[in-house]
Amino acid sequence: MPFPIRSPRTRTGGIVLLARIIDKIRLDAANQLPLGYHVGFVPGNRTFDDRLCRFLNLDWDAFKSRVLLGGSDDEILAWAFAHGRQPDAEQIEVWNTFMEKRGWRDSASPGFAKNKADSGFANRDDIQSYFDLMDAEEGHTP
Repeated sequence: MPFPIRSPRTRTGGIVLLARIIDKIRLDAANQLPLGYHVGFVPGNRTFDDRLCRFLNLDWDAFKSRVLLGGSDDEILAWAFAHGRQPDAEQIEVWNTFMEKRGWRDSASPGFAKNKADSGFANRDDIQSYFDLMDAEEGHTP
């Protein structure tokens, strides 16, 4: 059975992470979110969920409620654009590039190195970002 959460690289409307966060919200609501995963905000820590909401200028609780109403990823994205903001192609490119490289030579590198080692991938030089690590842990092909 494939892992129930899509790769962070999966794009909806060209935007990375959205499909993954939709999956996490739905799994959490069904009490099926894998152990060790979180949804939403973690006090004192910037999460990818938090970053996506800030990028789209969305309230987390409103976004979560909309996801739980159902619908396709594209319908949820249309709602997000209508209730938050619709970034242009260049803003999406910058967002995607930033997120795809998170943990590689940036302020998140120390935490990434620890997470990578804790996951048993310390010797894997091909894993250089959080997206790489998530894909490796979950069996997704980058």
